[in-house]
Amino acid sequence: MAEIFEYAPAPESRSVVSLRENYGLFVDGGFAPAESGETLTSLNPADESMLATVASAGPADVDRAVTAARLAQENVWGPMGGVERGKYLFRIARILQERSRELAVLESMDNGKPVKETRDVDLPLVAAHFFYHAGWADKLHHAGLGTDPRPLGVAAQVVPWNFPLLMLAWKIAPALATGNTVVLKPAETTPLTALVFAEICQEADLPPGVVNIVTGAGETGRALVEHPGVDKVAFTGSTAVGRGIARAVAGTDKRLTLELGGKGANIVHDDAALDQAVEGIVSGIFFNQGHVCCAGSRLLVQESIADELLARLKERMTRIRVGDPLDKNTDLGAINSADQLRRIREATDSGEAEGAERWSPDCDLPSEGYWFAPTLLTGVGQSHRVAREEVFGPVLSVLTFRTPEEAVAKANNTPYGLSAGVWTEKGSRMLWTAERLRAGVIWSNTFNKFDPTSPFGGYKESGYGREGGRHGLEAYLG
Repeated sequence: MAEIFEYAPAPESRSVVSLRENYGLFVDGGFAPAESGETLTSLNPADESMLATVASAGPADVDRAVTAARLAQENVWGPMGGVERGKYLFRIARILQERSRELAVLESMDNGKPVKETRDVDLPLVAAHFFYHAGWADKLHHAGLGTDPRPLGVAAQVVPWNFPLLMLAWKIAPALATGNTVVLKPAETTPLTALVFAEICQEADLPPGVVNIVTGAGETGRALVEHPGVDKVAFTGSTAVGRGIARAVAGTDKRLTLELGGKGANIVHDDAALDQAVEGIVSGIFFNQGHVCCAGSRLLVQESIADELLARLKERMTRIRVGDPLDKNTDLGAINSADQLRRIREATDSGEAEGAERWSPDCDLPSEGYWFAPTLLTGVGQSHRVAREEVFGPVLSVLTFRTPEEAVAKANNTPYGLSAGVWTEKGSRMLWTAERLRAGVIWSNTFNKFDPTSPFGGYKESGYGREGGRHGLEAYLG
């Protein structure tokens, strides 16, 4: 094996982030404490240190936010011309770019993901979503969504902890472009970039009530989606919570889109470029610590090349650098929370108990914080828990196949249908496979590539509706 050179530490400075000790709820253009006075504490998962306390919204706070959103939508934002709305979105996009370093560092501190990912993936995409949707604001009549597309009204949006600011952009940008106002609840473990985004709304002189942000745990989200003053609910998160939201919305006039869990298959055929495939496999499962709903968490590799591919994959995994998320050399950061670490450990242990062989490269994990080494499980059967359930961590389950038909059958043998990847040199085989896969997003000889112009969403228990692209506008128009 070639000598592996160690990288000198290259830490990003925390000084670019200026946090308040306490954050209130952002309602009607200003910050205010929760009526109950209750708060939550946001921790840095890399060292378990406290970052800030945030207000925990109750039903009365949610009602105040929905009322503010309704008044703003009916009196200011809805009647405003598309050109003027677009100007506000362009302004927000520019401020996001100007403050991108600060936001990238803060996202890493609050979430645990490596700063090179927040810097090079999250923040550029966040700004791009606002730029893209700003361009649609005055062109909705040309989107092919009817002759008189109109906003629905008030959108209730609940976003997860794995991409806090990016999921906010996916939700808020199209809602505002189409003339809706928003009440958004960020995840309780990662609220801080949403609250800084509220400051950006103030900096952009966004009219009060157009964007409202209520922080809190599950009860806050439940009060929001069940509020009778909401016209549209958009949720990204677990399938279990999504089912509950679907039940709560059933029988009402509320529009609903759900982007839920996944168990994506990464299929490698025998004619694939193996080194390229290995990089795609690593990106597919270890990007963002595997905290990705569309992660390629099931590797389906053709039997004839399985040994060679796994040898190359293991060698590549030995070069994954695990550690301080603020070090620019880090590839794999901290697990987001103690609860999530426990779930990952339980799922991985179950794989071993059911007969899978577990392998991880040697790596020194920090003594403080929440950490899990990149892990490979071979000898996995389709009935194993790790092949059926979403682990949502840096754990890759490996299965083999002999024929393209078997690969498709195994890939589709899941209650989910969010994503898949196909690796082959033959265009005909690629198209044949993609045509038969039941997944909303299928990547060809790549993985985890996103663009605001391209719709994203799933089938079956991965939810319904699309976000991004022209298709994503439809969910916010009546």
